[in-house]
Amino acid sequence: MTNFDPVAFKNSTRNQWDNVAEHWNAWGSLLDRWLGPATETLLDMCGVQSGSTVLHIAGGSGQDALQSARRVESDGFVLSTDFSENLTRLANDQFERAGLTQARATVMDGENLKTGDQRFDAVISRVGLIFFPDQKRSMKSQISALHKGGSVGALVYATPQECRFFSDPVGIIRKHANLPAPAPGLPGPFSLGAPGVIEDLFEAAGLGDIQTQKIEAPVVLETAQECLRFEQESFGALHQMLGGLDDEAKQAAWEEVETALEAFETDTGFIGPCTMIAASGVNT
Repeated sequence: MTNFDPVAFKNSTRNQWDNVAEHWNAWGSLLDRWLGPATETLLDMCGVQSGSTVLHIAGGSGQDALQSARRVESDGFVLSTDFSENLTRLANDQFERAGLTQARATVMDGENLKTGDQRFDAVISRVGLIFFPDQKRSMKSQISALHKGGSVGALVYATPQECRFFSDPVGIIRKHANLPAPAPGLPGPFSLGAPGVIEDLFEAAGLGDIQTQKIEAPVVLETAQECLRFEQESFGALHQMLGGLDDEAKQAAWEEVETALEAFETDTGFIGPCTMIAASGVNT
């Protein structure tokens, strides 16, 4: 961990998400099909309902905040935050198009939330907390933004073996880029997926009534090639890992990724294995 620079990592990650923001948002219908049901389960676990106030961290272009905004209705309030200005702009565009005046988005670092005197009934992170360099700091900041009795909720990938639509490409890209697997405690897609890890993080933060639930969330598309395009266009972490390679080496890596993804093609289309963990805890 001594060679890890959290500031450089965050800056690089922010730049990558700024670069892919439009593409990520363009895949919104897939994101809704893939992660929407698991998000509904997480919102249930956190008690989000009509009139609730909800803070989303690493909220991207607003897909998960849209689900919250529809739940809380006009009597509630949803604030979506992300450190990418481009994603935040797209989130506000989405809220406006949907006519959801109870939702807005603003640029904010999920490790250092600045909400003033505003306190929320729930703080939600969907596939965001896993990439924070200092997850403990983020948890402390999230809890400080909660009402007493409010809930923290996170949706994270389970183990690499349970999420091969993503872990197989990550492994191939790490091999081509000569990158080691992230050490325990470092940010990455599967940093909170091993048994007991997210429970321990929530418990160490002082949360009570901790609950977790595994949810099958396969990525369903027509072909492996379509999944390859989704990952190429939308996953900033993959581009970050490939950053040190020349164009020819990058192409070789992507070709091997496509071959690996073809293993998940069926008679009815592409079904990429993915299991999510929904976790919640209460600010006691």
